[in-house]
Amino acid sequence: MLFRHSLFTAIFFLASLFGSARAQSPKAPTLADLAKYTGADRGRVLYDGAKKEGKFLWYTALIANKEIVKIFESKYPGVTVETYRASGTQLASRVLAEAQSKRYLGDVIETSPPGLMVLRDSQLLLPYTSPYLPEYPEPAKQKISGSLVLWTTDRESYIGVGYNKNLLPTADVPKNFDDLLKPALRGKMAISNDDVAARLVGGMIKSKGEAFVKKLKDQDVKVHGVSGPGFNELIVSGEVPISFTAIHSNIGGRKGRAGGVGSHGPGAQHLRRHCALLPRPTSLRRIAIGRFFPQPRRTENANRDV
Repeated sequence: MLFRHSLFTAIFFLASLFGSARAQSPKAPTLADLAKYTGADRGRVLYDGAKKEGKFLWYTALIANKEIVKIFESKYPGVTVETYRASGTQLASRVLAEAQSKRYLGDVIETSPPGLMVLRDSQLLLPYTSPYLPEYPEPAKQKISGSLVLWTTDRESYIGVGYNKNLLPTADVPKNFDDLLKPALRGKMAISNDDVAARLVGGMIKSKGEAFVKKLKDQDVKVHGVSGPGFNELIVSGEVPISFTAIHSNIGGRKGRAGGVGSHGPGAQHLRRHCALLPRPTSLRRIAIGRFFPQPRRTENANRDV
């Protein structure tokens, strides 16, 4: 019952705003030009432009964002990265609100497919390329034409069972979907109220059918309005004895600090995260186009390249 949650990086710009950037200098490259530029001096052009702008704002659901920012800033002195962390649903809503109010704050976003699809349909995605893209597997790239993509999978998180060892005997820990119907688990399970839970339940319906989910409802599964590390803390504290929407990497990070926390992942589903850029009427945010992507590496939890 392990579901893979992948994260995507996409590049977002408001097409209607290109004119304002061009108006400042008729010879200056447009945002679209920079997004698809592949010249030998690409790195220098992007870095020089980023240093002039000084900083950019990164929207992400990643817990370890500060560690990544520290590495990035040491590699690119003179460029500061500010972060805003929230769930995928909250991030997409924020970007849409910024576009509607024409008050653009974010520059780069890492979020899940549902949010990206909404932003794509709202024409907030700009096709881009990166010298790192050839090293990514084809399924990781949302291609649009030629070498251009709308977003790229940059990491995956596995979703499964997280439980408090002090409250739940090992024998009661579910090994598959059917085990969730054990009488011993009635009234003890909870899920987060976010896209992670929604997609897992969707996978459950696809795998087991609606009848199974209706039976699961009789297990008195509670819904909490927190997600990510906040929801994991409910498991650590014992307020939630067990959940089948726990993010494996988050639980794994807590094991060393909380001996009473365990995780288990029967099944095979994942949730993806992808990367992108956000609309700025006067800023090119050059460093984020192609420079924000790390080289492909093997994930700690999945033992596979993404």
